[in-house]
Amino acid sequence: MDSWNEWVEQTLDKLEYRKLLRSLRPIHLSDDNSHSDEFECFDGLRQWDRASVEVEISETTFQKWLQDIPSPGFSANMAFMTAVGNVSLLLAKDSQPSIDERVAVFSDALNHASIIDGIRLAEKQKSVAAFVYQHCDMHHLNELLTNCPMKKKVVITDSLFSMDGDFAPLVELVKLRKKHGFLLAIDDAHATFVCGKTGGGAAELFNCISGVDICIGTLSKAGGCHGGYIACSKKWKQFIQSRGRSFIFSTSTPVPIAAAAHAAVIVAKKEMWRRRAIWNRVQDFRDLTGIPITSPIISLIVGSEATALQASRHLLEFGFHITAIRPPTVAPNSCRLRIALSAAHTLDDVKNLTAALSQCINFSEIGFYCTSWNAARL
Repeated sequence: MDSWNEWVEQTLDKLEYRKLLRSLRPIHLSDDNSHSDEFECFDGLRQWDRASVEVEISETTFQKWLQDIPSPGFSANMAFMTAVGNVSLLLAKDSQPSIDERVAVFSDALNHASIIDGIRLAEKQKSVAAFVYQHCDMHHLNELLTNCPMKKKVVITDSLFSMDGDFAPLVELVKLRKKHGFLLAIDDAHATFVCGKTGGGAAELFNCISGVDICIGTLSKAGGCHGGYIACSKKWKQFIQSRGRSFIFSTSTPVPIAAAAHAAVIVAKKEMWRRRAIWNRVQDFRDLTGIPITSPIISLIVGSEATALQASRHLLEFGFHITAIRPPTVAPNSCRLRIALSAAHTLDDVKNLTAALSQCINFSEIGFYCTSWNAARL
């Protein structure tokens, strides 16, 4: 990624000349691990873990939910995409970058809304040109990259897709990165702390950390906190701090939230039983339903909005709050039930859930986002 390093260095020089370069704000914890011993860790499920998946509601609220069930790290992706757009704005020969000077951004068709909105904002600045490749289709992406004359290329994708539960083909993406020399950025929101030996995310799971340039994520999922992060090089950090719009105009993270996030990192590394528990529940669901899910995010495509809502209400009556995902979140007639497994769930939870599911849907007839599964059923 020598070219991208040079382009970022050039933009930093321009920002410094214009007196627009922000300091790196090198706030960091001590390099030693002595502080980690201050945190009490546990070797298994405790009562407070169950509190995250068990709630009590009044009868009035329960009846209201039955009648009308509502549908359910935005800023980090926005900051990164607007910063990427600023590369072409700052290095343009004229006041406005030409087509060739813009950054070509290649985005998976099912990327999260935060990525899409960030790209759209950069497009309005006329600093990037967006190309959408078919979901996880590396042949299509390779074709788009090959036919693109622009020098500055970025590929961005969810690592674990939030509405479908499938993983991006990271190993193949890294191979394409070597071939085409693009900058590879992943949104690891749903894989952080959940995947990999130490909870390092999807890149650790697929053993390709060195092939990922930018890793964006949230602290609001497995971290149980608030806010987002961008893991990158020191140069990228300074550049994003200087030109990432949503970072510049956001209030600083409160100290208690930062402390809680720090504790979450330590717990995620030390309490490895949590990851084992999650993946055990994934295997349990596979065994009980025959559906070859690949992650703790289970997306059961049931079709119409009415079918999804009816199934969701049925499950609520059995004590499971499974939201019906409807347009505009997903395409028409691809409404689904979205289930998220966690370390706090038990085998009995999964057994009871699948029993309730079997009363309102036919496991052999539902859609599921898995290429081999869907191909076998066609």
